[in-house]
Amino acid sequence: MEESQETNVSLKLLIDTESHRVLFAEADKNFIDFLFHILALPVGTFIALLTKQGMVGSLGNIYESIENLNITYLQPNLNKETLLKPKVHIPGGGTGVPLLLPNVESSSSSLKFYKCAGNDGPRFIVDGNDCKDYVADDNRAICPSCGNVMSHKLNFVPSPRATNAGSSSSEGGYVKGVVTYMVMDDLVVKPMSTISSITLLNSFNVKDLGALEEKVIHLGIDEGVKLLKASLRSKNVLTDVFLPMLKVEIESVL
Repeated sequence: MEESQETNVSLKLLIDTESHRVLFAEADKNFIDFLFHILALPVGTFIALLTKQGMVGSLGNIYESIENLNITYLQPNLNKETLLKPKVHIPGGGTGVPLLLPNVESSSSSLKFYKCAGNDGPRFIVDGNDCKDYVADDNRAICPSCGNVMSHKLNFVPSPRATNAGSSSSEGGYVKGVVTYMVMDDLVVKPMSTISSITLLNSFNVKDLGALEEKVIHLGIDEGVKLLKASLRSKNVLTDVFLPMLKVEIESVL
């Protein structure tokens, strides 16, 4: 596990000290972008981050089988890295997301496409299609028209993004930054409001408001991986991840 690194991602937890649980957290755009980005991660990335031994079920065995499989059994246009270290391609949305998970390549700039030499030379037409009709994401692919290797790299152009100061889309990520969000213990996300907070406290049957305590947590890579792991196993993610950390912090002070 990599050591925790300081980021600009933080959470304000509301803790019920009597029931020893996190009722909900107050979060800004950075944390919500991180949570939403988890859904874009390929399974291979999950397993690599959590280690094969830490996986629930048998997916870790599939990962290990690929690691141990001789490359002679793979198709010639594939390699193990494609499956074991997949890249996350999310045009627009993947940029600006806090780097709370290690070794996750997620950027529109990582998209690569290739054309063949026929695009620059004479046109070859086969069954009504010419070289200009084909593009590949692997520089070892063979052009169906001319038979040349498609090794000429093209430059990917992401979708246009609003650049005016009043537009939230220039922030990157997934959600707008002008809103404060409420994150439940089971990672349900909704916009924060005073009325919703009061309603929640009633639903939690909180009798003693004096038993409620606020704690601000700063997240690094270590906490990001713990959140990812807990989200796959638990309905009480914030409680499972942060209460043990706070207990250790309090004990160290004492």
